[in-house]
Amino acid sequence: MREGLLLFDGKGNTSLVNRAARQMLDAEQSPVLALGAKLARFLPPAAMPQAKESGSWSGSLPLGERVVILQLYHQPGEGRDVYLALFRNLEGQEDYERELQQRHAELRQAYLRLNGTQEKLLQSEKMASIGQLAAGVAHEINNPIGYVHSNLGSLQEYLRSLFTVIEAYERALRAPDPKASIPEIDDIRSRLDIDFISRDLPQLMAESREGIERVTRIVRDLKDFSYSGRDESWKLADLHAGLESTINIIWNELKYKVTLERQYGELPMVECLPSELNQVYMNMLLNAGHAVAERGHIVVSSGVSGDEVWVEFKDNGAGISPELRQRIFDPFFTTKPVGSGTGLGLSISYGIINKHHGRIDLDSTVGEGSRFRIILPIRQPKG
Repeated sequence: MREGLLLFDGKGNTSLVNRAARQMLDAEQSPVLALGAKLARFLPPAAMPQAKESGSWSGSLPLGERVVILQLYHQPGEGRDVYLALFRNLEGQEDYERELQQRHAELRQAYLRLNGTQEKLLQSEKMASIGQLAAGVAHEINNPIGYVHSNLGSLQEYLRSLFTVIEAYERALRAPDPKASIPEIDDIRSRLDIDFISRDLPQLMAESREGIERVTRIVRDLKDFSYSGRDESWKLADLHAGLESTINIIWNELKYKVTLERQYGELPMVECLPSELNQVYMNMLLNAGHAVAERGHIVVSSGVSGDEVWVEFKDNGAGISPELRQRIFDPFFTTKPVGSGTGLGLSISYGIINKHHGRIDLDSTVGEGSRFRIILPIRQPKG
């Protein structure tokens, strides 16, 4: 065979090797038993685990001054794992180019899969956040719907009274002497309190319109927040608008335990992915709220520094110890009780801000509170 062949187990012990494999490994005089262990030293760290998991691994392998193509197959045996390695020399420029193109295509596919997984993870975290806030969002929608429903009941009664008065006026107009009906009309107006209705009706309509607009705003913000960013492109956005949209969604979660203070500066339009930044704002606000035990205060501020903008979330909660500060951006790390957090919020936020070529600065004192400052470039770097 022109191809090299090497059969060995998980400990590197060789049971079969041909001359071509010895030549490629530059081990024509080496003991057969040690050749598997020698090959294992040349392999990338992920090669054997991947072969064991999926059944095979392939890649290019530098051996001395030559490069070989290696196909590694795994077969579970009785009491031991068996690996079969097949080698083929890369010969000539065409072989090198073909191999490079193949590796490029494999890397691209791996990148696309990784990117798709990241997007799915971000979307899953969004849905998890909305799920945790569902009761609060429903309450925020139910309140205005409740008083709009009540106002419609009052409006129905008002309309009945107004139609009664209109009918009295019509009877008076048809009568031979309309003035004779004035006492009856005055009695009806007094009994139905038409003067109060005329004063209350505009206010009732304004309240109902405000309630419907409140529901519309919450639904729109919820739709914008839950939007999957797969097709979202970089655009110039108003960061304050995104902040207000996010606060509107989660306010029911915060309003019973914290007061919220806004200290917004004048910000330019920022090149960003607005939907993803809204996820970061939500994570920061919810974490600040959870850091407060009973009653507390959150300050959301913003400003410009050179060619960067910053948005800061400051709370007067429990603070974060130096030991935990090293881990808070790790995936799945959480200090919340089991079942009340995914442990992905800050990790995903860190990834989003990193994608925006920004950073998150943390300053925290145990017992006094924490300050997270998000710093973003106004325009994304080119290239």
